[in-house]
Amino acid sequence: MAAEAKRADTLGRNRRLARSTLTVMVAFGVAKVISLLQTLIIAQAFGVGSELDAYVAANRIPELIVILISGGALTHAFIPVFSGMLARGDRDAAWRLSSNLINTIFTVALFLSALVFLLAPWLVRTLVAPGFDSETALNTMEMMRILLLSTILFSISGIFSGILNSHQHFLLPALAPIVFDMGILFGVIFLLPAFGIHGVAFGAVLGAALHLGVQVPGLFRYKMRWRLELGWRNPLLWRVIRLMLPRIGGLGVFSLNFLVMNNIASRLGVGAVSALDWGWRLMQIPQTLIGTAMGIVIFPTLAALSEVDDLAGKRGAMAGALRFILISSIPCAVGLIMLGQPLISLLERGAFDASASALVYSTLTMFTLGLIVHSALEVIARSFYADKDTLTPLFAAVGGALINFALAFLLSDVAAVDAKFLHNAIVDAMPALGFRRELGHVSGLALANSLGVMFEVLVLLILLRRRWQGIQGDALARTLLGTLIASLIMAAAILALDLLWAALPIGAGMPQTIARLALEGAGGLAVFLLAALALRMRELPELWQMIKRRRAD
Repeated sequence: MAAEAKRADTLGRNRRLARSTLTVMVAFGVAKVISLLQTLIIAQAFGVGSELDAYVAANRIPELIVILISGGALTHAFIPVFSGMLARGDRDAAWRLSSNLINTIFTVALFLSALVFLLAPWLVRTLVAPGFDSETALNTMEMMRILLLSTILFSISGIFSGILNSHQHFLLPALAPIVFDMGILFGVIFLLPAFGIHGVAFGAVLGAALHLGVQVPGLFRYKMRWRLELGWRNPLLWRVIRLMLPRIGGLGVFSLNFLVMNNIASRLGVGAVSALDWGWRLMQIPQTLIGTAMGIVIFPTLAALSEVDDLAGKRGAMAGALRFILISSIPCAVGLIMLGQPLISLLERGAFDASASALVYSTLTMFTLGLIVHSALEVIARSFYADKDTLTPLFAAVGGALINFALAFLLSDVAAVDAKFLHNAIVDAMPALGFRRELGHVSGLALANSLGVMFEVLVLLILLRRRWQGIQGDALARTLLGTLIASLIMAAAILALDLLWAALPIGAGMPQTIARLALEGAGGLAVFLLAALALRMRELPELWQMIKRRRAD
């Protein structure tokens, strides 16, 4: 009876996770569609030129503040403590803690934003983009100051998301990125003609306000009680802050990676910063839908299981999430590499010409090599945070960052000339992946990032296996091997379809490119599913059963 009850509890948990994950994935998918509309308009207007370089660079410092104090650092420290208090029924203390955090984080964000506003000229010239010319640097400084308004808004909105997720409410936090992108889209469509690239920055501020506002009804539903007090004598506030500090360090390392890459790219020629950002943004579409969605949903469950010391439950939940990520991200990565070039060519209009398309594809392929580990990191790192351990992921992130920094200089040719032979050997070894030589090898920066994160994930997996006395390694290995085989078969099918398409008397153009992508994408997916079923991979039937149960509910 005990075994049956445990099995029923596991099935019920998996059904809830599947339902919540699907909700978040659909919402993120809508947000990405809106983001692609922005991409099309921005590509036509600016390509990978100096104006877009300025916007990308301007967003680095405001984005860094958001990530550190009101994004990942706060929620990963806040959710385990807040969820534990809810589980114990101590709601009054939980709301007092949330109020103290909101007021404190808002105060810190306001102070940092004011400081960055004053130091913006120096930050642009010395840290963010020292390679920019004077006009591009001025645009960067102006837009950085505009985007600081969104930083203040996000400082509150991030806590709102953590509160709702702790209540197992994922819909409104998932809608928040949609309305944020709608704000940017408004700026792109209506403000771009009047304000130029600055209109995108104004749209981002509007989107941040919408991001905050859409979550407010959920707080009323759960009867949040807000107090106008900093609460700096509240020991629970300082407990969250202590948990935040190592996570801030880890996220700081992650953001420093991009600051370093931005700094190097600004020296590699006009368009290098934009191309790097394009490649990252395109890779982030499947990474967000797969890794981020699963990480957001699984984290409160892992935190609750850790609170009751259910080691077997944590292993099962984490391994199940990783198996889903493997069977989803590996074929996505292979498909993106195989179909990325014609996909990006759809953006070719206006200032975004064929040379820009080729450069973006070269960075996309290098980032795509890290799609699997970036997605897996969303779950693996949260497994440590659920145990209230934010130090171990920090140490792993530092190790990955050192690899990233070294390879970024080495593969971009900003480092010593003696290192060129290694970079050129990699270029010659991987021509099919689009690793190109133009603009100082900007694609090498993307490859460095992928290799650094790969090291970070491997270290965390080894440590987690020791801590949790196993991570269902046999099941993960079977999923990894089966998915790799099925994905390689899919790649061969896409290649065959591409050769068949090339042999047909069909002209070139956007309709033909869309038809080619649809044929090769659908055909590749069908072959992957058939190969996975032939290999008797149990993840697909399990996923289908969960979907059927959700429909029945």
